[in-house]
Amino acid sequence: MALTEEQKEIKKEYAGYKRKVTEIAGAIHDIVEDSIWTDYVKLPGLAEEIGEAMKDVEAFKEKYDFLN
Repeated sequence: MALTEEQKEIKKEYAGYKRKVTEIAGAIHDIVEDSIWTDYVKLPGLAEEIGEAMKDVEAFKEKYDFLN
């Protein structure tokens, strides 16, 4: 099924929400891989950020059936 122009724009916006989650996850990964002994104190804050970002992703996804 081909997407309309509006759906393409919505999908692009959705990708932005997902990208934010991925960037935070990448920061967590970098700490775990490279600097856990010095930067472990950042992990709780990043975990909270990823939780909030995922809420945004899920809320956006619920609004548009074609994203599921």
